[in-house]
Parts: sequence; C-alpha cells; structure tokens
Amino acid sequence: MFNILLLPGDGIGPEVVKEAVKILEFVFDRKGVIVDFHEELIGGCSIDKYGVPLRDEVVEKAKGSSAVFLGAVGGPKWDNLPVDKRPEAGLLKIRRELKLWANIRPIKVFKSLHHISPLKKDVIDGVDMVILRELTSDVYFGEPRGEFGDHAKNTMIYYKEEVERIAHLGFKIALSRKKKLVSVDKSNVLEVSAFWRKVVSEVSRNYPEVELTHIYVDAMSYYLILNPKRFDVVLCPNLFGDILSDEAGGIIGSLGLCPSASLGDELDKGKIFGLYEPVHGSAPDIAGKGIANPIATILSASLMLNYSFGMAEEAKLIEKAVEKVLEDGIRTPDIAEKKPKKKIRVVGTEEFGNCVLKKLQRLMNK
Repeated sequence: MFNILLLPGDGIGPEVVKEAVKILEFVFDRKGVIVDFHEELIGGCSIDKYGVPLRDEVVEKAKGSSAVFLGAVGGPKWDNLPVDKRPEAGLLKIRRELKLWANIRPIKVFKSLHHISPLKKDVIDGVDMVILRELTSDVYFGEPRGEFGDHAKNTMIYYKEEVERIAHLGFKIALSRKKKLVSVDKSNVLEVSAFWRKVVSEVSRNYPEVELTHIYVDAMSYYLILNPKRFDVVLCPNLFGDILSDEAGGIIGSLGLCPSASLGDELDKGKIFGLYEPVHGSAPDIAGKGIANPIATILSASLMLNYSFGMAEEAKLIEKAVEKVLEDGIRTPDIAEKKPKKKIRVVGTEEFGNCVLKKLQRLMNK
C-alpha cells in the first residue's frame, strides 16, 4: 500500500492536479495497487490559513509519503511579503527538508503543436531532451548570504559528493536514452564551475558508453535556440539549470507542456522518492475559469509512475495518450491554433483530462 501527498497550492493548481489524480487513480486501480491520497496546503493558501507558506506538520506528512504531488504556488496577492515569507519559500523549504537534490525537466516537442513554438518547424521537429538540474546547492543555499549595508552577498558552493551524485544520475539517464550527455558550466571564469567540470569528468569514467561534452552556459543558451535537436541529456548546476530549463520551455512554446520531477534518494530497487509538479506558475488570471492546460501536470504524474513506482510502461502510455489527444485536434485555449489547417476542438481543463483518460483506457485495454 502506498500513500501520495497532494499539495494543489494556489491559482490553477487545484484544477490541474484534479485531472492528474484521475489518471493516477485509473492506473493504480488497473494495476491492483492500493494508494491513499492525502491533501494539504502549501503556498499562499497556507499563508492565508496558517500564516506560513508551509507548516512543519505538512513536511512530516511528506516525509512519510511514497511521493508528493504539487500544483503551483504564488500570486500577486502575496508579492509584497518578505522573500522568506512568500509562497515560494514553502517550495524551497519542502525541497530542502525532503532532500530533493535532482530536478528532471523533460523537453519534448509534440508534432501537433509546432504552431506554438517561436522557432521554425525544421528547427524544433524531433526535439526530445532531458534537462537535469542539481537542486539543493549552488547560490540558492550557499552561506554566507544576505545584505550587509553597502553590499549584498550570495555564495556559490559545491561539495564533491553533491556533484558526484547528480552526475551519476545524469549518466544513468543518458544510458537509457541516446547515450549523450552535455555538462553545463562557466569554468573559464568560476572556480566552482572548474571544480564541477573536473568532478563530472571523473564520474564519466564509470560510463564509457556515454559521450560527454562540456559547454559554457552562455554558449549553451545560444545552442539551445540554434539547434536544440542536438541535445539529449543536459546536466546543470542549480542556477544555470533554473535558467536554461525555462529557456527550453520557450523552445516548445509553452511552460504548460513542461512537467518536472524533483528526486531524492533511492527507496527500493530503483524506486526514488520524489516531488512532482508542472513547471508553470499559478496563473491567477485564469484560476477558477476551467480553462487551464493540465498537460504538464498529467505528464508530471507520468514521471511519478516511472521514478517512484517503477511503472515505466504505464508512464509511456500516459505520454502516448496525451499525444493522441493532441493529434485528434483537441486543445485547451492556450495552445489552440488561431488559423487551424485542420478541424480542432477547444475544450476546458476537465474535458481535456477526460479525453486523456479515455484514450489511456483504450491503450491499456489493448
């Protein structure tokens, strides 16, 4: 028996999480797996009710869960709060407390959605990469930090074991894909980056089948736009990964299509504890209207099945179901063509989720 902690959060979070849960419930029921879902607050809604973005009691519940599934946090309502009191502080806290040190962001172009990318079709057709971001070190967590009268300071730091563990995961993911890994750094300027490059190179000796390339972060930001198809697994320190993964989301045209998995240590036989969430924000301007795009959240559920529950086949079927629904011309408003070349049907959040569920049911019954 498993239990999953749901943290729907703010804005459209509860709406899109609801659709992903429908998918998960069907898969678990179909596989005969008993799973309990428990719901708690995080972000602005937690501030409104409890005065803090994340209670310690919720952190403890998360630690006792098989996995955590999150919607989105934040909104203009809480923008004037101090940085450490804002909704986003709850997200940083749960990542830190759960020791989630690896963030996986798949970037894949759906052929049915070439129209939403700002890049030409021949540039993006076939883009399918994974950006792997170290999540618990770098300038986000380095000490000393703060504002000191006439100056402010953040400390960029990496320990060898932190680089080693994210590098090992990157090479393992590359082994399951095209056996190509690019490591991003700024080693021509930063000692921390030179250290990162040295450790990644040392780890690479354990994976001779994987082709390793080192690229400076500024050059990488250029190559991502110029030729994104050349990349398979992209290994990044925390800061660079934060920036580049959002840039990569721009390549496919919408963060509403981008899932993510924040992973910690292995639990049992390859199953990894993780927190899963869409990359997009809380979109308060459309919250409650029933038009939010649930694709990123549904694909985050797919990542959960793969990494935390060892259901790789079912995870792939969810991805295929989403793709088939898009091929059928079904769209949420944000991804609908303005001048469609074929007939499309624009639907809301719930109906899109239902379409994916029906397609998945057919695929799993074959």
